Amino acid sequence: MRLDSVIFGGGAAGLWLLDRLSRDGHHVVLLEAGALGAGQTISSQGIIHGGLKYTLSGLLTRSAISIREMPALWRDALLGRTTPNLTRTRLRSDCCYLWQTDSLSSRVGMLGARIGLQVRSEAIEAEERPAALAQVFGTVAKLPEQVICPASFLADLADQYRDRILKIDVETGLKFRLGSPGEVESLLLTSPADGQTLELRPSQVIFTAGAGNAKLRKMVGLSADVMQRRPLHMVLARGNLPELHGHCVDGARTRVTITSDIDYDGRTVYQIGGQIAEEGPGLEPLQLAERARAELSQVLPSLDLSQVEWSTYRVDRAEGATANGSRPDSIQVLCAGNVTTGWPTKLVLSPILAQEIASRASSPYITSPFDASPLAHWPRPEVAALPWEDPDRIWWTLPEEKSLPGRRAA
Repeated sequence: MRLDSVIFGGGAAGLWLLDRLSRDGHHVVLLEAGALGAGQTISSQGIIHGGLKYTLSGLLTRSAISIREMPALWRDALLGRTTPNLTRTRLRSDCCYLWQTDSLSSRVGMLGARIGLQVRSEAIEAEERPAALAQVFGTVAKLPEQVICPASFLADLADQYRDRILKIDVETGLKFRLGSPGEVESLLLTSPADGQTLELRPSQVIFTAGAGNAKLRKMVGLSADVMQRRPLHMVLARGNLPELHGHCVDGARTRVTITSDIDYDGRTVYQIGGQIAEEGPGLEPLQLAERARAELSQVLPSLDLSQVEWSTYRVDRAEGATANGSRPDSIQVLCAGNVTTGWPTKLVLSPILAQEIASRASSPYITSPFDASPLAHWPRPEVAALPWEDPDRIWWTLPEEKSLPGRRAA
């Protein structure tokens, strides 16, 4: 089967790129080895950042500049004003909140630079605060940063291009035929369902598989050292909790970032990131949960955590490598032969990555309409489960005493 492009990786970056190339007229197929979004996309908090959190030091950083246009772009897509059409993506919240702790560094952090940003904070009156922030110290600001449900976003795009998305087995069902390192002549796929085979002959091959990019690059004779991983250890809390989406700042850092959703039993689930998740990889799950409870008690003093259940999960942020291992300022795109490798760095930057890769792609060379009939009986990947919907996840309660907590499954 002749194609203009083959995309590997069905997360936010791959699906957004699939939409862009398809609309540009490319004959393109996306291949996914697991569930759509498994890894970084489904584990993300779904905040459409506008760069304000990167100005807390008082400077307009390169990270803030690269991200500042994103809320408007995503908002238009979510409203159906532009492509991709994301009107079926579930919106958890139309805004985030920014608040501080009762410390000098926290109060200074609220005064960080806002110059040049499209997203600006707006202080709100006490009666406008959400219930979770009713008793926090000082100013509470509202940010026009929307929060999406990553699973809904993935399903929305996948449903629009179901005929072009295939499930594959990278270990036993994928073989590349190379003309030279980085020059792919064809791919031979073996269906994980019934063993049928399919040969694809693409003009270009695009890797947007996050951490999977390293293995794929090795398979086509390219170095995997161009990628780095930065680990996170996120915290989950569920129970009778008030809805909340926002950041508690302390000086130039985001002390905690909290987003919330409702689980299958009607309980509120907090997804807790920020500084605590950055420092979490060095802690065991129970240690991190204890620390998270202590942090929430300080940053949300009115919150009743007595009946809350806790869990944690680890996820690696896969990115293009930097000289010192720090977070890249923006997207990264590498080209070698007819292979392009891309990392969006953050979910919110997926549109920029798609635009950059699409601008480098050659014009479609196949003029006939795309014929998906050879793919009709191929298995399709499902959308990954949100972290708290994993049926094997273990939850526990934290006792007042430092004794071993009882555990129970979801």
